[in-house]
Amino acid sequence: MLKNNPSTYPLAPLLSLTQGIHWSHQRLLAVASQLSMLVIGMIILTNLIITLGERRLQEEWATQRYSELQTIGTLITDKVSFQQFRTQIFANGELLKQYLSNPTAKQQLKLQEAWLDLVKHIPELLGIALYDPQGNYKFSTPSNFSKDALPPTLLGASRNMGGKEVYTSPLEFVPIEGMLEPYMYQMAWLEKPDQSSMGYLVTYNSMVQMLEAIKPAFSSNKSPMLVLDTQGLLYAGASALAPLSNMPETLGASLRQSYPALWRDMSMSNFGQFHGEEATFVYLKIELTAQPETRREYFLLSYVRNSDIAARFSQWQNIVIVASLILTVLAAWVVLLSHMYRLQQRSRQYSIDVANGLFNSDIGFMMVNENARVISANTKAAEATLVPLDELTDRNLQRTLCLDDKTYAELMEQVHKTGQWSGEISLESINGPTLRVHIRQAPRVSRGSPHLLITLEDISELVSSKEQAFLSELLCDSTVATALTDANGKLIKINPVFDALMQLNGDLNQDLASLLANDLGNQWQRISAQIAMQGQWQGQILCSPKQAHSNCLQATLKGHVAADGEIDYIVCTLEQAAERGRGTEKRSLVPHRSTILLSLVDLERYFNSLPPPSRLSSSLLLMDINPEGMLSHMSDIDQLANRQQEVEVQLLLEIPANYQILHWQLGKLLVMLPDTDATQAHNFALNMMEKLNSNGLGEGISIGIAGYQEGQTLEQYLNNAEIALKRAKQNNDQNIGQAFTRHQS
Repeated sequence: MLKNNPSTYPLAPLLSLTQGIHWSHQRLLAVASQLSMLVIGMIILTNLIITLGERRLQEEWATQRYSELQTIGTLITDKVSFQQFRTQIFANGELLKQYLSNPTAKQQLKLQEAWLDLVKHIPELLGIALYDPQGNYKFSTPSNFSKDALPPTLLGASRNMGGKEVYTSPLEFVPIEGMLEPYMYQMAWLEKPDQSSMGYLVTYNSMVQMLEAIKPAFSSNKSPMLVLDTQGLLYAGASALAPLSNMPETLGASLRQSYPALWRDMSMSNFGQFHGEEATFVYLKIELTAQPETRREYFLLSYVRNSDIAARFSQWQNIVIVASLILTVLAAWVVLLSHMYRLQQRSRQYSIDVANGLFNSDIGFMMVNENARVISANTKAAEATLVPLDELTDRNLQRTLCLDDKTYAELMEQVHKTGQWSGEISLESINGPTLRVHIRQAPRVSRGSPHLLITLEDISELVSSKEQAFLSELLCDSTVATALTDANGKLIKINPVFDALMQLNGDLNQDLASLLANDLGNQWQRISAQIAMQGQWQGQILCSPKQAHSNCLQATLKGHVAADGEIDYIVCTLEQAAERGRGTEKRSLVPHRSTILLSLVDLERYFNSLPPPSRLSSSLLLMDINPEGMLSHMSDIDQLANRQQEVEVQLLLEIPANYQILHWQLGKLLVMLPDTDATQAHNFALNMMEKLNSNGLGEGISIGIAGYQEGQTLEQYLNNAEIALKRAKQNNDQNIGQAFTRHQS
């Protein structure tokens, strides 16, 4: 094992010499030549980049800006197409259809509220309006738009477009909050199935908001972009900071008048560049709609000042020089790191080979790196972990030892705090052995986390021996018949007394429920539950004469709780039970002049056979002899049955001959009292309680008394007695309650 640390000290100088990083003359020459070639190459590349950059910067800007204009033009066209589609969706809206079919004020208000909600949530949507079939304004969302009738050219048979198409207007201006807002409106025809007109839906869309929505397509928010129509009128872009002297400054101004040379070049081509004295311009003509009847063409214009381009020329050289210096340093560092990495890999591989040689012993050894992966292991470690040796390398430590996340985290936390961890780990989940594991940190040789040295020792036989010793301690060697079972009652160990008593002849392929089927078989689930809750169960078994036994045996089943709180073993002892003299004495006094009925049918037959006067003046007494919590201190249901039998004997000794007892259910008795009013029944109950108390049987007994009501069935009679019994249990003085009784006058 690795505990003999002094033996490794003589190896330290040798290992440090053979495993260290050594720079040979050949490697140093290779590094110097690579660095020299790197510096020369970076100087040439830097000069080339600066030269080409200075010559092509302006051309590249124009190409880039033209691509941006193309993108923005495509986005604007897509936006307009989407707005047409959205207008058609609004025209086919369910609320609008409901209003057109039933034009009431309520429907109009509901429709306007829905439109207003759309206007609030769609920035580019300025308003929605509805016009009648004649083109007259009906209502709209709040806006500054004109309420005049629609142009006649768009109405009825004079229109050129189909009913499902959407008309898009040219750009126009509307004053909003004291400022001109460029907008366009779109109109959808509302038709009936017979293609007759029901009206027109108009949506108003802001060009400024549309451009703001697609502004991220521009390379810079400060880059100017102007929108002009084919006549040179400016519709957007007048708010740019510090405009050029010959550019229009207000919306609606004409580029044709302020800059005729630029406009002449633009009017002769759909796209291109224009180099002016102050700036370089890029323009592009776009179509908002592709339908010939509604062709809408506009120019997108952008420019960059010549002074800005000149400033970029002066800064570009410095940027390229600094970037080339940084890249040169980084590349040199990468070259050095690559050489060091190869040297360290060779040294590391040699260290692993040395460790493999050192770990060849009869105890499993593993070496784990800072990432908790096995980097070396011997044959014994592979056998202990049931993993082939060639697969064990680079395997995760947690997976190798079959540890859950919580256990692994606690283990590593202790290793990092104290430097070591020792404990037992069971590989039972993969049918493996139980291991004694010792983990300790190797000496730290760098700034990173230290490696871990792990020893694995198979202690399966030791654990088995301890378990057998523990089971033997549980099985007490005494004259009492004792058996050790698992949680399900399966026999594990028995002593000779139990073997002779049950005549097993050493056969352990039995369980208590089968051996004692008449006493425990049908109650095993209840017994198991009581052992789990109270820790043990007691009861008398084999009470009837059987083989050589004529007396009852007192059975005690005591559970052993494991560390997880579950029952894993049960110790069963069988002892001779003490005879109960009082019960024997009472059973000898049972008179034969009266019987106890066993079913409600017998009582109903007896009840129906009573003369009407006797039945009408009868009372029903319900006695509960099962006090609350009785089973928690009585060991078995048999005890309750014995107690009930004793109470029945006492009742038979005391009740008049014309009274009848019914053994209704375990713990409850019914007594039918003919010709007995409520007062007499109550006195009878008091006398019975005194007799039972004098014999030690009155603890926890409750009595409910009900009087017969004319026309009642026996079931109703019994329900009234149960109500009386509930009242009796609520009365802490006498435990006698009455319900639905009547006193004789």
